[in-house]
Amino acid sequence: MGHNRGVVDWQRLLMTALALGVLVLLLRWTYGTGRRSSSLVQRRPAVGRSDEYGLLVAIAAPPTYIDGEISRRRLEDAGIRATLVTTVEGPRVMVFQEQETAARRLLASS
Repeated sequence: MGHNRGVVDWQRLLMTALALGVLVLLLRWTYGTGRRSSSLVQRRPAVGRSDEYGLLVAIAAPPTYIDGEISRRRLEDAGIRATLVTTVEGPRVMVFQEQETAARRLLASS
């Protein structure tokens, strides 16, 4: 009977080590900071200049984020895709280049 007790202890130790190893691998995958950026945790977005947003063009520089959100919603209600971004210069309302003229007219009229 004493011989079986030793086997059970080794099995528990092995299962505990295996479970701990799986947990470590899952946590590394979830919170990892590797070169591949395979982490599942969202990173803080990089703040850039208003001209660093690719196809988006800044059409308004609201004094506050609330004013920017009001402008963005006004554009969205008119069917113009818009976004409010944080830049090093402050908040900016951005639209795609092909909608720039219509968006500027809409915001100027209100």
